Amino acid sequence: MTTPTFPSVLWSPDELAARQAAGSIVVIDTRDPQAYAAGHIPGACNLRDVFTFLATSSPKGLQELKDSFSSQFGAIGLSGAEAAVLYEDAMDTGYGQSCRGYYLLTWLGYPKVHVLNGGFSAWQAAGLPTSTELPQAAPKAFPTDLQQADVMLTKEDVQAALGTDKVLLDVRDIDEWIGESSSPYGKDFAPRKGRLPGARWIEWYRFMKPGPHGPVIKSPAEVRAECATAAISAQDDIYLYCFKGARASNTYLALKQAGFDKVRIYFGSWNEWSRDPRLPIDAAVLGGDTAPGQVLPGVLVHT
Repeated sequence: MTTPTFPSVLWSPDELAARQAAGSIVVIDTRDPQAYAAGHIPGACNLRDVFTFLATSSPKGLQELKDSFSSQFGAIGLSGAEAAVLYEDAMDTGYGQSCRGYYLLTWLGYPKVHVLNGGFSAWQAAGLPTSTELPQAAPKAFPTDLQQADVMLTKEDVQAALGTDKVLLDVRDIDEWIGESSSPYGKDFAPRKGRLPGARWIEWYRFMKPGPHGPVIKSPAEVRAECATAAISAQDDIYLYCFKGARASNTYLALKQAGFDKVRIYFGSWNEWSRDPRLPIDAAVLGGDTAPGQVLPGVLVHT
């Protein structure tokens, strides 16, 4: 019997079920532990930190990010030989958390990473089995000789891009874009509201569409059409950001599947940028006495 192959990053529930039967796969559930305990894909390991870990882009912060996830991915059985497939509840309810795991593994250089398109909801709707049993993962040594992918941006990279032809693409929810809220965790969770100076905006939901079992990532042609509404082409050098890299990771996957090659993520995103008062923000939509287009105080440093 020939082992089926699925070249796309996005796998359907049937594709995942077939790949599980063929073996050599680690399924990663990124939902909260309570949802995982109530029912999950058989054999899946729960790794909530994929969503909750807040990163900074300093050398120390990026080293902590690398060390933490190299350890955690190894603990659930990723050695480089296995394919990793991540899922969340549904593509529009988990803020892109499964895609955040995909991005982290991509950044670490892991060779085989996939996302369940449609999430756990699609798996259930397809009539596939679920389980409440907690699997015993066989820890393995996460590979240390991987070449990290050039997909990670620091705040210094973003500072240097301000006022250039780099496309800063904000994919946050509308209340964050217009300055009504600072984050998905609450309006005042972060100290400042606004957006990066010169950023363009496409809300992350727009890269998905209804599928037979829930939202799925749009086709390459549809993704390119969405980008065209903000005058963004596949030839542009795109810098993505959101609040902490999850929604940006959802968009990153959509863009890469659509043939956009020059895409990177500012993973620290608004959570990091807003906490440094030296960094400028566009306050054009904040109301009050702020003049249209005014950039609130910050030091614009090109490095």
